[in-house]
Amino acid sequence: MKIRRVLATAVALAVTTPAALLSVSPAYADAKPAAQTQEKQSKPTIEELEEAAAEAQKAYDKAVEAEAAGRVEVDKALDDLSEVDGTHPLAVASAAARQAAKDAAAAKTAADQAVTEAKAALDALDETATEEERTAAETALSEAEATATTAATTKTAADAAAAEAREKLDDARVAAVRAYGVLQQAVEDARAVKTAADAALAKAIKEAEEAGEGEEGEEGGACEPELDLTSKVTGLPDKLVAGTSTDFSLRVTNGSDRHMDEVLAFVSVHATDKSGLKDTGKFFRLQWSTKSAPKWQNADSDDYIDGVGALKPGAHADVKLRLTLDKATPAGNGVAFFAADFFNEDGSCGGAPDLDMYEFDVKAAGSKPGKTEDVKPSTTPRPGNTGTTPQGSASGTPASTGTNGSLAATGSSSATTPIALAGGAAVLLGAAAVFVARRRKTGAEA
Repeated sequence: MKIRRVLATAVALAVTTPAALLSVSPAYADAKPAAQTQEKQSKPTIEELEEAAAEAQKAYDKAVEAEAAGRVEVDKALDDLSEVDGTHPLAVASAAARQAAKDAAAAKTAADQAVTEAKAALDALDETATEEERTAAETALSEAEATATTAATTKTAADAAAAEAREKLDDARVAAVRAYGVLQQAVEDARAVKTAADAALAKAIKEAEEAGEGEEGEEGGACEPELDLTSKVTGLPDKLVAGTSTDFSLRVTNGSDRHMDEVLAFVSVHATDKSGLKDTGKFFRLQWSTKSAPKWQNADSDDYIDGVGALKPGAHADVKLRLTLDKATPAGNGVAFFAADFFNEDGSCGGAPDLDMYEFDVKAAGSKPGKTEDVKPSTTPRPGNTGTTPQGSASGTPASTGTNGSLAATGSSSATTPIALAGGAAVLLGAAAVFVARRRKTGAEA
């Protein structure tokens, strides 16, 4: 049994989503948040998710319409730029230059033939030829050679002009196709936002239905927030470099007066490229080891680490973590979330209501590593209590985000939905859609 933290993580990601992610379609172009701006965010309601899904649908429809219109325009542009009968000035100029080159080539061929014939005429003269005849033949050859030289120079220039005109024409054709490609990409981006927004709405409805049945453990015990179950990160740098591994640690402490039969650490890492549009999580590998399980193990798909075991009141356990980036990891931005949950044999369960959040930069292979400092989580109130959602501070500095004042709905591990509802990028996109919808609504009411 594991506590699901999908919506809590999505809310945090919505606040830290790069501005570029919010401008993937015209519908979001006017809603870019300022960098490091604190926004009052609470857990998104179903109404807000419905509004976000509707906005995403509108953006997608507009993108599809724009792509269809763009296809008509690019076809017309390519027809106008045709070398055969195109009416575009570049097409006309290329055709003229091509014809000039063809005429110059014909003139050079004729001039070369004239030289050949003049040489033959001169060679045909014998000892009976007069001085005047020989002089005339030599003059004719000299003039033919001069003409041939001029013709060759003219042909070279004409060929260069034709090549230049053709290059300009080709560039115009490529530009037309690229412009259409931008519209095609806009459709793909809008589709991704729409898919994520729809998925986030469906997930919220499902969570609401499950929450209506009661937040209970496997054996009926109510799950509840446990503020004294803490997780502290040490050794995580503010910059991670592609092609390297970073070792850091997580200390989980039971500061309460209750015994916890099983404690799970929650570690979730998300990353995108510099544009914020592409999920780069596939290039990351998170491994862990503990005193009871010293061999390095890969983190599971639910982002939970089950090697902590039981914790007595006041006891703690350390989890060694290793984050490895493939050499091909694109430069960009990342965020890591940490928390802890507990489960008891009597069915009671609970855990830290907040997710500690650490932002970091991802550098290309060969870059210098970042500074490693021990930092403390900020004490930002949980969403739902004060209406404030934490915002990460400078890279490497954590902020806390929560689950609306209590743990998310619980259930068996078989029913647990991974953090990446529709893939890591889709969660970010869906969260961004909610974020934008909320900003627009707030602006309209102001």
